[in-house]
Amino acid sequence: MKRLLRDPKIKAKVDKLLAQMTLEQKIGQMIQVERLSCTPDEVKHYHLGSVFSGAGSAPDDNSPKGWTEMLDQYWLASTEKDEQHLGVPILYGVDAIHGHNNVKGATIFPHNIGLGAADDPSLVGHIAAVTSIEVLATGVDWVFAPNLAVAQDPHWGRTYESFSESPQIAVKYAERIINGFHKGFNEIGVLTCVKHWVGDGGTSHGIDHGNTLLDFADLKNTHMQPYYAALEAGALTVMASFSSWNGNKCHGNRALLTDMLKGEMQFQGFILSDMDGIDYLSDDFYTCVETAVNAGIDMFMLTNHWQMFIEHLKSHVELGRVPMSRIDDAVRRILSVKVKAGVFEKVQPSLRVGANSGNFGSFAHREVAREAVRKSMVLLKNDANMLPLNKSSRILVAGKNAHNRGNQCGGFTLDWQGRTGNSAIEGGSSIWDGIKAVAPNATLISSLDELNDTQEQDLDKYEVAILVIGEQPYAEGVGDIRESDEIIVEMGSQIDGQINLLQPYGKSLELAKLHPEDGELIRRFEAQGISVVTVLVSGRPLIINPELNSSNAFIAAWLPGSEGQGVSDLIFGDDNFSGKLSFTWPKQLKTLNTDSTALFPVGFGLKY
Repeated sequence: MKRLLRDPKIKAKVDKLLAQMTLEQKIGQMIQVERLSCTPDEVKHYHLGSVFSGAGSAPDDNSPKGWTEMLDQYWLASTEKDEQHLGVPILYGVDAIHGHNNVKGATIFPHNIGLGAADDPSLVGHIAAVTSIEVLATGVDWVFAPNLAVAQDPHWGRTYESFSESPQIAVKYAERIINGFHKGFNEIGVLTCVKHWVGDGGTSHGIDHGNTLLDFADLKNTHMQPYYAALEAGALTVMASFSSWNGNKCHGNRALLTDMLKGEMQFQGFILSDMDGIDYLSDDFYTCVETAVNAGIDMFMLTNHWQMFIEHLKSHVELGRVPMSRIDDAVRRILSVKVKAGVFEKVQPSLRVGANSGNFGSFAHREVAREAVRKSMVLLKNDANMLPLNKSSRILVAGKNAHNRGNQCGGFTLDWQGRTGNSAIEGGSSIWDGIKAVAPNATLISSLDELNDTQEQDLDKYEVAILVIGEQPYAEGVGDIRESDEIIVEMGSQIDGQINLLQPYGKSLELAKLHPEDGELIRRFEAQGISVVTVLVSGRPLIINPELNSSNAFIAAWLPGSEGQGVSDLIFGDDNFSGKLSFTWPKQLKTLNTDSTALFPVGFGLKY
């Protein structure tokens, strides 16, 4: 949206508002506060520009009705005019990265790694449009999506949020996703925020919040490319990355935020910080505020110390450390986006078109998600045409992910780190649900202990075992796979000593392999002479060599979301596989990165 700030109608409205605003009102517009840290009265008193729900933050009544009732209170407070308050409406933001994933009963789509394997721009545009309908049903008008990271190392706990290890798929998808949400900013449009600027997928050792060591040409050619497409498509907000580029934190990097994004790329929307992302610029929060504002961040996503931010920024302006022109530029950008997005014309959330829509989590929406599951799965092995299976076969289904909608949805589902189990995820189907719906002779064994209690003669009656194995939910740094604590210390020294931030994160490198119980399960059936179809539920490629060798067929199902029935559609031949790997599948444990010798290359994927 290269003409946003120069659009005569938008400029006239913004000029009028700016002329009436005090410094306190301007600073208020630059702040976005987590809902649990502010009341509706504080939204008005401090003139806050935005409120958001962090991952897992939801009203007690976690339904569309509960959300619109909550949002009404914040919106009405923001728009109530008096002598001290202009009544500028807030934007309310959420992470809706694979459906409206904070809300019970929402349609949960496959995470981006699966959509990358689908390589279908039309499909992702449809998913964005469906997600926007479910977002609007709750009264929300801003989503922190899409994630345009180009993940380079599956050690990274956010690998599943990336479409591919190369930028081309994200470049193809950006326009479809943004248009699918924005819809021309009519009454059924939702504002997007592309993230995270820039290079978060390229950190050394895949460490979250880590350091991307690249020259500018490589940073631009790999990690910036999707942003060019997103800005061309009309993206109006961009979220800064927690990561560093060559040792300098992106949240304080004027060369990246102002000179490159706003200057060379002519971005005229506004830049949002990540949650408390400026805190790591210095041990002194007062310095953090000055550095981040002057670097070019316009709106600040804050949790508990937002009132301190207000006082600090006001002090910096009064002392001349932050020029008033920088404040005016930030607020002009924020107000221009609000005008362009139609915020000033909207009524309260519960009265908007689409609010409390009966389409929320509907069958039609779930059918789109089921299609996405079918198109995202990749067939890695199919010896002797093992697949498709006959629906009348005697089938034993086992594995911790066979009947677990929480595990198949992954992280950023109702909670930040996701949830395990079926009770948390309302609606949809587990992979087992999909199998039993079409295969009358299928039986579920829910645990390895239950299998161990089963007599060998009882197992002999089965013709094939479908084993659904893999990862359990995780998100961000908690899901990182670490080679050693020494690497964390090394990385800490490269990013201004933020070792305390990194040390609690990550898990043993052993998690790059399948869990021991998964391998034991497969070996048990192999020893019994029962044919094995393995379905891997995971947010990244894992080391699967022994399990692959012991399986007759092997499927990468990624994190398919709420509609597990899409998996059975392919197992039994109701549709054929079309997914192709968008990430290199590594062969060796010690070289778990895209430079390793590939077990399967990008683009690999079998059909029947």
